[in-house]
Amino acid sequence: MNTINVGGVEQFSLVDYPDKIAATIFMQGCPWRCPFCHNASLQPAGIDTHFLWDKFLAFLSTRKKLLDAVVFSGGEPLMQDELSAAITEVKSLGFKIGLHTGGYRPKMLEKVIPLVDWVGFDIKAPLEEERYKQATGGINHLPHVIESLNLLLDSNIHFECRTTCDPRILDLPDILQIGKYLQNKGVKEYYLQKYRPIPTDTTTEDADCEKFFDSPELLSWLKSNFIKFDVRK
Repeated sequence: MNTINVGGVEQFSLVDYPDKIAATIFMQGCPWRCPFCHNASLQPAGIDTHFLWDKFLAFLSTRKKLLDAVVFSGGEPLMQDELSAAITEVKSLGFKIGLHTGGYRPKMLEKVIPLVDWVGFDIKAPLEEERYKQATGGINHLPHVIESLNLLLDSNIHFECRTTCDPRILDLPDILQIGKYLQNKGVKEYYLQKYRPIPTDTTTEDADCEKFFDSPELLSWLKSNFIKFDVRK
């Protein structure tokens, strides 16, 4: 496959697919510029990364008894037109398929849902136009996000929603607002992820990042309203 663009691979991961040992493919290209992104090198689309897809498939063929799954992460995997073909090739080797996405392109998500076993769906901010534009770099893709979330809810696929708690753009009431929105939609699994300052962020302190996990009222509400809830630090 010559048209799939990959920026890198993690050959062994215990954190990218719940309860599975996985290899993670970091797809090149993302339409968003989230201020908390630690994979900024993956944002530019269309650059030649010199990644050899056939070599990666050959690697996977030697790991059939060692790995449970392969996760397509990013960047934003849904940007790539050949995503479903790439997933099909990996799935044919016997691996479960995970997908990390922000829901940017619902038509592509609809195409790959039948091929995927689990999805990690990133919720960047309260689902309001201006707040989502702030969290994703100024472009209004919120309708796409909501359409993608509805696709997941209407499918039988196992998925989770998660939010990176960047204190520069979010506060405790924002997390509660997101939680209530997701709970009303019928989301069963929600996770909070600790923000770790990117290299250019020299002012955010650890206490700022920890405040989301120090509110008994917030955590109690989230635990009571989702079948699965946890924090990831």
